[in-house]
Amino acid sequence: MTLALDPAAQDLLFREARTANAFTEEPVTDEQVQAIYDLVKYAPTAFNQSPLRVVLVRSPEARERLVQHMSEGNRPKTAAAPLVAVLATDHEFHEELPRLFPPFPQAKDVFFSERPAREQAGSFNAALQAGYFIIGVRAAGLAAGPMTGYDAAAVNKEFFPDGDHSVLAVVNIGRPAEDAFRPRLPRLDYDEVVTTV
Repeated sequence: MTLALDPAAQDLLFREARTANAFTEEPVTDEQVQAIYDLVKYAPTAFNQSPLRVVLVRSPEARERLVQHMSEGNRPKTAAAPLVAVLATDHEFHEELPRLFPPFPQAKDVFFSERPAREQAGSFNAALQAGYFIIGVRAAGLAAGPMTGYDAAAVNKEFFPDGDHSVLAVVNIGRPAEDAFRPRLPRLDYDEVVTTV
């Protein structure tokens, strides 16, 4: 059986796509980011909760504030990337549920009135959206360099001082440079992952 998606698109999104570690200087425009969001906003989330929030780090001042909290090996990559996106979970996502889930607007209070329930649900569903975000970056013909090597408490304090958000990942974005990719690492085979019962 073949996939419905064109093989070239399969390569762009999956087989040839890799985590980028270096980028050209070509800028990433607001229009490109808008097109990425307009595609990936359809990612599935429970109750359509859509808890992912994105901070685009563009200014030199904001870049410096972020870089200082990155792990040492990630600092040069984040400093040089044309655009950096800080992906976070909004733990107050439930406030939008009456609008986002009109079939059952009471879900806001029935399921998510307590902060621990929002943190658990929000983190999982925002992670789903983050995966789609990376695929969307690839669909735009760009490369993504997602990282979790940073001081999360410091990034949260720096970019989300309200305490209602938690950083999930920092994603460097741009056109890949010539030396952007490391050799592809092995993957598990189908029969190592999938069990039929």
